[in-house]
Amino acid sequence: MGNKIEVNGSALELTEDGFLAHPEVWSEECAAVLALTQEGIQPLTPAHWVVVNFIRKHFLEHGVAPLVRVLCKKTGFKLKRIYELFPSGPAKGACKVAGLPGGDSCV
Repeated sequence: MGNKIEVNGSALELTEDGFLAHPEVWSEECAAVLALTQEGIQPLTPAHWVVVNFIRKHFLEHGVAPLVRVLCKKTGFKLKRIYELFPSGPAKGACKVAGLPGGDSCV
C-alpha cells in the first residue's frame, strides 16, 4: 500500500495512486482531506460536491463510476467544467475525492 491520510484522528490507507484503499471508510471529511492532499483542491465548492456526490451514488448503486458522458449529462456540467473543478480529470481526481478505489472502477 501507499501513503496514509489522517481524517478525524484516524489514519486511512491510500493506494500507491492516492485512492482510498478501503472505500467503505469514505466520509465528507475524508473527501475534503483527499481533495487537499491528493489533488490540491481547497475548499470543495458546491459544484465539486455535485460531481463527487453523483459519482459516489453511482458507484454505490452500480459498482463502477459513471461514464464521462453520463456524468456530464446528469450533473449538467460540460467536460471542460469538470476539468476546471478536478484538474486531473474525472477518472483520477473526481473519483479519488469521491472515495472510489481507482483502477477499473473509475470513468
